[in-house]
Amino acid sequence: MRILMVTLLYSPDSGPSAPLFGMLCESLALRGHQVTVIAAVPHYPSGRVQNGFRQWGVRHSYERGVNVVRVPVPSIRRSSLVQRLVQFACFQVAAAFGGLTQSYDVLVVTNPAVETWLPFAVLGTLRRKPTVFSVHDVYPDVGINLGIFRHKAIINAVAGLERFCLSRSRYVRVLSHSFIEPVASLGISQEKISLIYDWVDTGLIKPLPKDNRFAQEHQLVGQFVVLYAGNIGLSQGLEHVLTAAELLKDQTAITFVFVGDGAGRELLISQAAKRNLGNVRFFPFQPRPRLPQVLATADVSLITLKTGVGTASLPSKSFSILASGRPILASVDEGSDTWKLVQRSEAGICVPPEDPGALATAIEQLRNNASLCKRFGEKGREYALQNHSPQTAAAKFEHLLLAALGGH
Repeated sequence: MRILMVTLLYSPDSGPSAPLFGMLCESLALRGHQVTVIAAVPHYPSGRVQNGFRQWGVRHSYERGVNVVRVPVPSIRRSSLVQRLVQFACFQVAAAFGGLTQSYDVLVVTNPAVETWLPFAVLGTLRRKPTVFSVHDVYPDVGINLGIFRHKAIINAVAGLERFCLSRSRYVRVLSHSFIEPVASLGISQEKISLIYDWVDTGLIKPLPKDNRFAQEHQLVGQFVVLYAGNIGLSQGLEHVLTAAELLKDQTAITFVFVGDGAGRELLISQAAKRNLGNVRFFPFQPRPRLPQVLATADVSLITLKTGVGTASLPSKSFSILASGRPILASVDEGSDTWKLVQRSEAGICVPPEDPGALATAIEQLRNNASLCKRFGEKGREYALQNHSPQTAAAKFEHLLLAALGGH
Protein backbone atom coordinates (compact mmCIF):
# COMPACT_ATOMS: atom_id res chain seq x y z
CA MET A 1 0.00 0.00 0.00
CA ARG A 2 0.94 3.61 -0.48
CA ILE A 3 -0.03 5.25 2.82
CA LEU A 4 -0.24 9.01 3.43
CA MET A 5 -0.50 10.13 7.05
CA VAL A 6 -1.32 13.67 8.19
CA THR A 7 -0.58 14.51 11.81
CA LEU A 8 0.43 17.79 13.45
CA LEU A 9 3.27 16.31 15.53
CA TYR A 10 5.97 13.91 14.38
CA SER A 11 9.44 12.96 15.61
CA PRO A 12 11.66 14.71 16.66
CA ASP A 13 8.87 16.85 18.14
CA SER A 14 8.35 16.54 21.88
CA GLY A 15 4.62 15.87 21.99
CA PRO A 16 3.47 12.46 23.23
CA SER A 17 1.94 11.54 19.85
CA ALA A 18 5.08 12.45 17.88
CA PRO A 19 7.18 9.37 18.72
CA LEU A 20 4.07 7.18 18.54
CA PHE A 21 3.46 8.02 14.90
CA GLY A 22 7.17 7.82 14.18
CA MET A 23 7.15 4.23 15.44
CA LEU A 24 3.93 3.40 13.58
CA CYS A 25 5.13 4.77 10.25
CA GLU A 26 8.49 3.02 10.56
CA SER A 27 6.82 -0.28 11.51
CA LEU A 28 4.42 -0.04 8.55
CA ALA A 29 7.39 0.65 6.26
CA LEU A 30 9.13 -2.45 7.62
CA ARG A 31 6.01 -4.42 6.68
CA GLY A 32 6.63 -3.44 3.05
CA HIS A 33 4.40 -0.38 2.63
CA GLN A 34 5.33 2.98 1.10
CA VAL A 35 4.68 5.50 3.87
CA THR A 36 4.64 9.28 3.65
CA VAL A 37 3.85 11.54 6.61
CA ILE A 38 2.98 15.24 6.52
CA ALA A 39 3.58 17.07 9.80
CA ALA A 40 4.48 20.49 11.15
CA VAL A 41 8.05 21.44 11.90
CA PRO A 42 8.89 20.61 15.54
CA HIS A 43 7.35 23.15 17.92
CA TYR A 44 5.67 21.31 20.83
CA PRO A 45 5.11 21.86 23.74
CA SER A 46 6.37 25.44 23.94
CA GLY A 47 4.75 26.54 20.67
CA ARG A 48 8.14 27.88 19.54
CA VAL A 49 9.59 26.29 16.41
CA GLN A 50 12.83 24.48 17.24
CA ASN A 51 16.17 25.89 16.15
CA GLY A 52 17.16 24.44 12.81
CA PHE A 53 13.56 24.40 11.56
CA ARG A 54 12.76 28.13 11.53
CA GLN A 55 13.63 28.82 7.91
CA TRP A 56 10.33 29.15 6.04
CA GLY A 57 9.61 26.46 3.48
CA VAL A 58 8.63 22.80 3.13
CA ARG A 59 11.25 20.26 4.17
CA HIS A 60 11.52 16.79 2.62
CA SER A 61 13.52 13.95 4.15
CA TYR A 62 13.73 10.17 4.16
CA GLU A 63 13.93 8.85 7.71
CA ARG A 64 14.06 5.18 8.70
CA GLY A 65 12.15 4.10 5.61
CA VAL A 66 9.55 6.89 5.82
CA ASN A 67 9.11 9.89 3.50
CA VAL A 68 8.71 12.88 5.83
CA VAL A 69 7.24 16.19 4.66
CA ARG A 70 7.49 18.94 7.28
CA VAL A 71 5.53 22.11 6.63
CA PRO A 72 6.17 25.49 8.28
CA VAL A 73 4.14 26.97 11.13
CA PRO A 74 4.71 30.21 13.06
CA SER A 75 6.05 30.27 16.60
CA ILE A 76 3.34 31.14 19.14
CA ARG A 77 2.52 31.41 22.82
CA ARG A 78 0.55 28.25 23.61
CA SER A 79 -1.31 29.89 26.49
CA SER A 80 -3.16 32.00 23.88
CA LEU A 81 -6.05 30.08 22.27
CA VAL A 82 -6.18 32.59 19.40
CA GLN A 83 -2.50 32.09 18.60
CA ARG A 84 -2.91 28.33 18.74
CA LEU A 85 -5.81 28.50 16.28
CA VAL A 86 -3.67 30.61 13.94
CA GLN A 87 -0.90 28.01 14.13
CA PHE A 88 -3.40 25.24 13.39
CA ALA A 89 -4.75 27.17 10.40
CA CYS A 90 -1.26 27.65 8.98
CA PHE A 91 -0.57 23.94 9.34
CA GLN A 92 -3.84 22.98 7.67
CA VAL A 93 -3.24 25.13 4.60
CA ALA A 94 0.37 24.00 4.23
CA ALA A 95 -0.46 20.32 4.78
CA ALA A 96 -3.33 20.37 2.29
CA PHE A 97 -1.16 21.92 -0.44
CA GLY A 98 1.78 19.69 0.45
CA GLY A 99 -0.33 16.57 0.09
CA LEU A 100 -1.50 17.45 -3.41
CA THR A 101 1.89 16.45 -4.80
CA GLN A 102 1.79 13.00 -3.14
CA SER A 103 0.63 9.70 -4.65
CA TYR A 104 -1.17 7.42 -2.21
CA ASP A 105 -3.84 4.73 -1.95
CA VAL A 106 -5.15 5.37 1.54
CA LEU A 107 -5.08 8.33 3.93
CA VAL A 108 -4.71 8.45 7.72
CA VAL A 109 -5.57 11.73 9.48
CA THR A 110 -5.32 12.37 13.21
CA ASN A 111 -7.86 14.41 15.15
CA PRO A 112 -8.78 17.00 16.36
CA ALA A 113 -10.27 18.29 13.14
CA VAL A 114 -9.54 21.83 14.32
CA GLU A 115 -5.94 20.92 13.44
CA THR A 116 -6.50 18.74 10.38
CA TRP A 117 -9.90 19.42 8.76
CA LEU A 118 -8.63 21.05 5.55
CA PRO A 119 -6.11 18.30 4.63
CA PHE A 120 -8.81 15.72 5.42
CA ALA A 121 -11.27 17.48 3.12
CA VAL A 122 -8.79 18.10 0.30
CA LEU A 123 -6.68 14.93 0.41
CA GLY A 124 -9.45 12.57 1.42
CA THR A 125 -12.89 13.80 0.42
CA LEU A 126 -12.06 15.82 -2.71
CA ARG A 127 -9.52 13.31 -4.02
CA ARG A 128 -11.88 10.44 -3.14
CA LYS A 129 -9.31 8.51 -1.16
CA PRO A 130 -10.40 6.08 1.57
CA THR A 131 -9.58 7.72 4.88
CA VAL A 132 -9.06 6.50 8.43
CA PHE A 133 -9.64 9.19 11.06
CA SER A 134 -7.62 8.50 14.22
CA VAL A 135 -9.36 9.89 17.31
CA HIS A 136 -7.10 10.72 20.28
CA ASP A 137 -9.54 12.83 22.29
CA VAL A 138 -13.29 13.28 21.92
CA TYR A 139 -13.95 16.81 20.68
CA PRO A 140 -15.43 19.22 21.59
CA ASP A 141 -16.08 17.38 24.89
CA VAL A 142 -12.49 17.47 26.14
CA GLY A 143 -12.18 21.21 25.41
CA ILE A 144 -15.45 21.95 27.19
CA ASN A 145 -14.42 19.92 30.25
CA LEU A 146 -11.13 21.80 30.45
CA GLY A 147 -12.79 25.20 30.04
CA ILE A 148 -10.90 25.91 26.81
CA PHE A 149 -14.06 26.14 24.70
CA ARG A 150 -16.48 28.52 26.44
CA HIS A 151 -18.40 30.19 23.63
CA LYS A 152 -21.22 28.36 21.90
CA ALA A 153 -20.05 29.46 18.45
CA ILE A 154 -16.59 27.95 19.00
CA ILE A 155 -18.05 24.76 20.43
CA ASN A 156 -20.39 24.37 17.46
CA ALA A 157 -17.57 25.06 14.99
CA VAL A 158 -15.25 22.50 16.58
CA ALA A 159 -18.07 19.94 16.72
CA GLY A 160 -18.99 20.59 13.09
CA LEU A 161 -15.43 20.06 11.85
CA GLU A 162 -15.15 16.86 13.88
CA ARG A 163 -18.45 15.48 12.56
CA PHE A 164 -17.39 16.26 8.99
CA CYS A 165 -14.30 14.07 9.35
CA LEU A 166 -16.02 11.33 11.32
CA SER A 167 -18.91 11.00 8.89
CA ARG A 168 -16.70 10.95 5.79
CA SER A 169 -14.13 8.48 7.09
CA ARG A 170 -14.12 4.91 5.86
CA TYR A 171 -13.14 3.90 9.39
CA VAL A 172 -12.61 5.70 12.71
CA ARG A 173 -9.78 4.47 14.91
CA VAL A 174 -10.17 5.08 18.64
CA LEU A 175 -7.51 4.47 21.29
CA SER A 176 -9.74 3.45 24.16
CA HIS A 177 -13.02 1.64 24.71
CA SER A 178 -14.62 4.66 26.39
CA PHE A 179 -14.37 6.59 23.10
CA ILE A 180 -16.69 4.21 21.24
CA GLU A 181 -19.98 5.39 22.76
CA PRO A 182 -19.38 9.17 22.42
CA VAL A 183 -18.18 8.72 18.83
CA ALA A 184 -21.18 6.54 18.04
CA SER A 185 -23.48 9.17 19.60
CA LEU A 186 -22.38 11.56 16.85
CA GLY A 187 -24.11 9.34 14.31
CA ILE A 188 -21.19 7.04 13.48
CA SER A 189 -22.07 3.36 13.17
CA GLN A 190 -20.12 1.08 15.48
CA GLU A 191 -19.11 -1.00 12.46
CA LYS A 192 -16.95 1.95 11.36
CA ILE A 193 -15.23 2.27 14.74
CA SER A 194 -12.03 0.28 15.33
CA LEU A 195 -10.29 0.08 18.72
CA ILE A 196 -6.48 0.12 18.50
CA TYR A 197 -4.72 0.95 21.74
CA ASP A 198 -1.62 3.16 21.73
CA TRP A 199 1.83 1.60 21.76
CA VAL A 200 5.28 2.20 23.21
CA ASP A 201 8.87 1.55 22.15
CA THR A 202 9.49 -1.42 24.44
CA GLY A 203 13.03 -1.67 23.11
CA LEU A 204 13.96 1.86 24.13
CA ILE A 205 11.89 2.13 27.31
CA LYS A 206 12.71 -0.75 29.62
CA PRO A 207 13.56 -1.33 33.28
CA LEU A 208 16.89 0.30 34.17
CA PRO A 209 18.71 0.86 37.48
CA LYS A 210 17.27 3.62 39.62
CA ASP A 211 20.80 4.84 40.30
CA ASN A 212 21.45 6.20 36.80
CA ARG A 213 23.04 9.29 35.28
CA PHE A 214 19.86 11.40 35.41
CA ALA A 215 19.34 10.57 39.10
CA GLN A 216 22.99 11.23 39.89
CA GLU A 217 23.10 14.58 38.10
CA HIS A 218 20.07 15.85 39.99
CA GLN A 219 20.88 14.41 43.43
CA LEU A 220 17.94 12.02 43.43
CA VAL A 221 19.85 8.90 44.46
CA GLY A 222 18.64 7.67 47.81
CA GLN A 223 15.32 9.52 47.57
CA PHE A 224 11.90 7.91 47.17
CA VAL A 225 10.98 9.65 43.90
CA VAL A 226 7.35 10.34 42.98
CA LEU A 227 7.60 11.22 39.30
CA TYR A 228 5.29 13.10 36.97
CA ALA A 229 6.77 13.14 33.46
CA GLY A 230 4.87 14.64 30.55
CA ASN A 231 2.77 17.60 29.53
CA ILE A 232 2.14 20.02 32.39
CA GLY A 233 -1.13 21.35 31.08
CA LEU A 234 -4.69 22.15 32.07
CA SER A 235 -6.21 18.68 32.26
CA GLN A 236 -3.96 16.99 34.82
CA GLY A 237 -4.98 18.77 38.03
CA LEU A 238 -1.36 18.83 39.17
CA GLU A 239 -2.10 21.43 41.84
CA HIS A 240 -3.54 18.53 43.85
CA VAL A 241 -0.19 16.73 43.60
CA LEU A 242 1.38 19.82 45.19
CA THR A 243 -1.12 19.54 48.03
CA ALA A 244 -0.14 15.88 48.49
CA ALA A 245 3.50 16.99 48.58
CA GLU A 246 2.57 19.53 51.26
CA LEU A 247 0.95 16.77 53.32
CA LEU A 248 4.18 14.74 53.08
CA LYS A 249 6.69 17.57 53.40
CA ASP A 250 7.94 16.34 56.79
CA GLN A 251 9.01 13.03 55.21
CA THR A 252 12.33 14.25 53.84
CA ALA A 253 13.11 11.01 52.00
CA ILE A 254 10.19 11.60 49.60
CA THR A 255 10.78 13.91 46.63
CA PHE A 256 8.20 14.93 44.04
CA VAL A 257 9.74 15.41 40.59
CA PHE A 258 8.01 17.08 37.63
CA VAL A 259 9.68 16.62 34.24
CA GLY A 260 8.08 18.37 31.29
CA ASP A 261 6.65 21.56 29.93
CA GLY A 262 3.28 22.98 29.00
CA ALA A 263 0.79 25.75 29.53
CA GLY A 264 0.49 25.12 33.27
CA ARG A 265 4.16 24.74 34.16
CA GLU A 266 4.98 28.30 35.25
CA LEU A 267 1.86 28.54 37.41
CA LEU A 268 2.69 25.21 39.06
CA ILE A 269 6.26 26.36 39.79
CA SER A 270 4.87 29.59 41.28
CA GLN A 271 2.41 27.68 43.47
CA ALA A 272 5.17 25.38 44.75
CA ALA A 273 7.34 28.39 45.62
CA LYS A 274 4.48 30.15 47.44
CA ARG A 275 3.89 27.03 49.52
CA ASN A 276 7.63 26.73 50.20
CA LEU A 277 7.65 23.10 49.07
CA GLY A 278 11.27 22.05 49.31
CA ASN A 279 10.32 18.46 48.45
CA VAL A 280 9.17 19.42 44.92
CA ARG A 281 11.55 19.81 41.98
CA PHE A 282 11.01 20.77 38.33
CA PHE A 283 13.02 19.82 35.25
CA PRO A 284 12.37 20.63 31.58
CA PHE A 285 11.50 18.07 28.91
CA GLN A 286 14.40 15.70 28.39
CA PRO A 287 15.64 14.44 25.01
CA ARG A 288 13.86 11.24 24.02
CA PRO A 289 16.99 9.03 24.35
CA ARG A 290 17.10 10.06 27.99
CA LEU A 291 13.49 9.15 28.75
CA PRO A 292 14.33 5.61 29.94
CA GLN A 293 16.66 7.08 32.60
CA VAL A 294 14.04 9.61 33.67
CA LEU A 295 11.39 6.91 34.10
CA ALA A 296 13.87 4.61 35.86
CA THR A 297 14.59 7.31 38.46
CA ALA A 298 11.03 6.93 39.74
CA ASP A 299 9.96 4.73 42.60
CA VAL A 300 6.39 5.44 41.53
CA SER A 301 5.10 7.26 38.43
CA LEU A 302 1.99 9.42 38.45
CA ILE A 303 -0.90 9.64 36.02
CA THR A 304 -3.31 12.39 37.03
CA LEU A 305 -6.42 13.78 35.34
CA LYS A 306 -9.07 16.17 36.58
CA THR A 307 -12.52 14.87 37.45
CA GLY A 308 -14.45 14.12 34.26
CA VAL A 309 -11.42 14.25 31.97
CA GLY A 310 -10.40 10.65 32.58
CA THR A 311 -13.65 9.30 31.17
CA ALA A 312 -12.55 10.42 27.68
CA SER A 313 -8.78 10.16 27.83
CA LEU A 314 -6.12 7.46 28.04
CA PRO A 315 -2.71 9.20 28.37
CA SER A 316 0.00 7.65 26.21
CA LYS A 317 2.39 8.02 29.15
CA SER A 318 0.52 5.08 30.72
CA PHE A 319 2.21 2.67 28.33
CA SER A 320 5.66 4.21 28.81
CA ILE A 321 5.34 3.74 32.56
CA LEU A 322 4.26 0.12 32.08
CA ALA A 323 7.27 -0.51 29.83
CA SER A 324 9.64 1.14 32.33
CA GLY A 325 8.82 -1.45 34.98
CA ARG A 326 7.77 1.08 37.61
CA PRO A 327 4.48 1.07 39.57
CA ILE A 328 1.70 3.42 38.47
CA LEU A 329 -0.21 5.64 40.87
CA ALA A 330 -3.24 6.86 38.92
CA SER A 331 -5.44 9.69 40.18
CA VAL A 332 -8.32 9.30 37.72
CA ASP A 333 -12.06 8.69 37.52
CA GLU A 334 -13.13 5.25 38.69
CA GLY A 335 -14.13 3.11 35.72
CA SER A 336 -12.18 5.24 33.22
CA ASP A 337 -9.93 3.55 30.69
CA THR A 338 -6.83 4.50 32.66
CA TRP A 339 -8.34 3.06 35.84
CA LYS A 340 -9.23 -0.15 33.98
CA LEU A 341 -5.76 -0.38 32.40
CA VAL A 342 -4.05 -0.18 35.80
CA GLN A 343 -6.41 -2.80 37.21
CA ARG A 344 -6.12 -5.07 34.16
CA SER A 345 -2.33 -4.95 34.08
CA GLU A 346 -2.04 -5.26 37.91
CA ALA A 347 0.62 -2.55 37.65
CA GLY A 348 -0.33 -0.10 40.38
CA ILE A 349 -2.87 1.70 42.53
CA CYS A 350 -5.81 3.93 41.58
CA VAL A 351 -7.21 6.73 43.73
CA PRO A 352 -10.01 9.24 43.05
CA PRO A 353 -9.07 12.39 41.11
CA GLU A 354 -8.46 15.69 42.90
CA ASP A 355 -8.02 13.93 46.27
CA PRO A 356 -4.60 14.89 47.70
CA GLY A 357 -5.20 12.94 50.89
CA ALA A 358 -5.81 9.67 49.04
CA LEU A 359 -2.77 10.40 46.87
CA ALA A 360 -0.54 10.97 49.89
CA THR A 361 -1.81 7.81 51.58
CA ALA A 362 -1.09 5.71 48.49
CA ILE A 363 2.42 7.16 48.21
CA GLU A 364 3.12 6.21 51.82
CA GLN A 365 1.74 2.72 51.20
CA LEU A 366 4.08 2.20 48.25
CA ARG A 367 7.08 3.67 50.05
CA ASN A 368 6.59 1.22 52.92
CA ASN A 369 6.20 -1.85 50.70
CA ALA A 370 9.15 -2.43 48.37
CA SER A 371 7.97 -5.92 47.39
CA LEU A 372 4.61 -4.52 46.28
CA CYS A 373 6.37 -1.90 44.13
CA LYS A 374 8.55 -4.61 42.59
CA ARG A 375 5.54 -6.78 41.75
CA PHE A 376 3.63 -3.87 40.21
CA GLY A 377 6.64 -2.99 38.05
CA GLU A 378 7.16 -6.54 36.82
CA LYS A 379 3.47 -6.96 35.97
CA GLY A 380 3.44 -3.68 34.06
CA ARG A 381 6.49 -4.55 31.97
CA GLU A 382 5.05 -7.95 31.10
CA TYR A 383 1.73 -6.40 30.08
CA ALA A 384 3.41 -3.79 27.86
CA LEU A 385 5.42 -6.43 26.01
CA GLN A 386 2.35 -8.54 25.36
CA ASN A 387 -0.11 -5.84 24.33
CA HIS A 388 1.50 -2.51 23.38
CA SER A 389 4.52 -3.00 21.14
CA PRO A 390 4.82 -1.00 17.87
CA GLN A 391 4.74 -4.24 15.91
CA THR A 392 1.36 -5.18 17.39
CA ALA A 393 -0.08 -1.75 16.55
CA ALA A 394 1.32 -1.79 12.99
CA ALA A 395 -0.27 -5.15 12.28
CA LYS A 396 -3.66 -3.86 13.47
CA PHE A 397 -3.36 -0.65 11.44
CA GLU A 398 -2.36 -2.66 8.37
CA HIS A 399 -5.49 -4.78 8.71
CA LEU A 400 -7.66 -1.65 9.10
CA LEU A 401 -6.11 0.12 6.09
CA LEU A 402 -6.53 -2.94 3.89
CA ALA A 403 -10.16 -3.06 4.96
CA ALA A 404 -10.50 0.63 4.04
CA LEU A 405 -9.17 -0.20 0.59
CA GLY A 406 -11.67 -3.03 0.27
CA GLY A 407 -9.04 -5.69 0.68
CA HIS A 408 -10.96 -7.46 3.47
